[in-house]
Amino acid sequence: MPYPDRFYPVVDSLAWVERLTKLGVGTIQLRAKELNDSQALQLVTDALAITEGTQAKLVVNDYWRAAIVAGAKYLHLGQEDLAEADLAAIREAGLLLGISTHDDAELETALAAKPDYVALGPIFFTTLKSMRFEPQGIPKITEWKKRIGSIPLVAIGGIKFEHAAEIFAAGADSIAVVSDVTQNADPDARVRQWLGLSAEAA
Repeated sequence: MPYPDRFYPVVDSLAWVERLTKLGVGTIQLRAKELNDSQALQLVTDALAITEGTQAKLVVNDYWRAAIVAGAKYLHLGQEDLAEADLAAIREAGLLLGISTHDDAELETALAAKPDYVALGPIFFTTLKSMRFEPQGIPKITEWKKRIGSIPLVAIGGIKFEHAAEIFAAGADSIAVVSDVTQNADPDARVRQWLGLSAEAA
């Protein structure tokens, strides 16, 4: 299976990790904010227990120390977290690393860290968190993909299932999805749509 999978939901709780794992999702990012070290370690440990023995790859957002201690295999860092992280320790632990980017300077910073994938966002306007950056738009995906070459490119930010074909055609290898799943009236049905699309392309 590729990493990350073409459909890449981002969620904030163990309940969501369990729900998506049962639905057969291949890559799940757990993004929970404002935790102290012990809370983060407990969360990551519990999430890894949920995904153990399944097809789900758990990506830990931000908490690189917890990821190392708990024995996670996948990590995602934003730019602020990247600046404070111990990349040598992360690599020594064997973690695969994804990094968020929003502009040229951030892409240079990310590429210097030799990431296993690069995320570009927000592609569209998103209400989930206040962004310092304007929406990137679909053409930026093509530009970014040309610049990073064989490194997988993840598109994120305001993306719905209806946008998927156009975003993949523009060069994205994976689409990270938040509200299109977590705020959907029927999340399970929506996940199955995304998984069906991914299966068609496999």
